[in-house]
Amino acid sequence: MQILLPEGWAPPIGYANGIAVDGGRIVFIAGQVGWNAQQKFESEEIAPQFEQALKNVLAVLKEAGGEAKHICRMTAFCCDKPAYLAARRSLGAIWRAQMGTHYPAMSMIFVSDLLDNPGKIELEATAVVPLK
Repeated sequence: MQILLPEGWAPPIGYANGIAVDGGRIVFIAGQVGWNAQQKFESEEIAPQFEQALKNVLAVLKEAGGEAKHICRMTAFCCDKPAYLAARRSLGAIWRAQMGTHYPAMSMIFVSDLLDNPGKIELEATAVVPLK
């Protein structure tokens, strides 16, 4: 996996501008919200929902034989921008606890609502798991 940073660009904080991968099994992970395995939300707060959604992404990836470091792209959809901005420090700590210092190419999109209430954030990802 090669992190792409054009010459002269300042390094991004918390994401990569691009990632190139040679070979492997491509895994597409559908949007995961902050509910548990029984599809029940245990919190209406953004930080616990983000933590659970990220755990859900990693659980699906594990089913394909992958790990956090194999995620190349992630998109976050959030319907509460003020809550997201207020929780950025906590979200960063949650990220580092589950993903370490791996930062894929990422996009954050603010939307008016999510399908699953009281969902505040949804994460989808693409990973490339190396062939054995």
